[in-house]
Amino acid sequence: MHGVGFRVHVRSEARRLGLTGWVANEPGRSVHCVAEGPRDGLERLLEQLREGPPGASVERVEVDWLPATGEFDGFAVRTGWHAGD
Repeated sequence: MHGVGFRVHVRSEARRLGLTGWVANEPGRSVHCVAEGPRDGLERLLEQLREGPPGASVERVEVDWLPATGEFDGFAVRTGWHAGD
């Protein structure tokens, strides 16, 4: 999904929905996203992740629902994959 503005698209949608967290590229042309906020906003972001921006080709979205940590101040694009995230 690299090169189609996927991360910027996700950040824009997450901010619009009032969510916090981050999105980053992973090895193998995958994207990793961590988001916190109201359940309805998270579900709407999930719809956007499944669709992606114009030019994106989304093959699969894996979802893990975990308790929120409250550690994020906003929603950021990370430059790459971070071990331990």
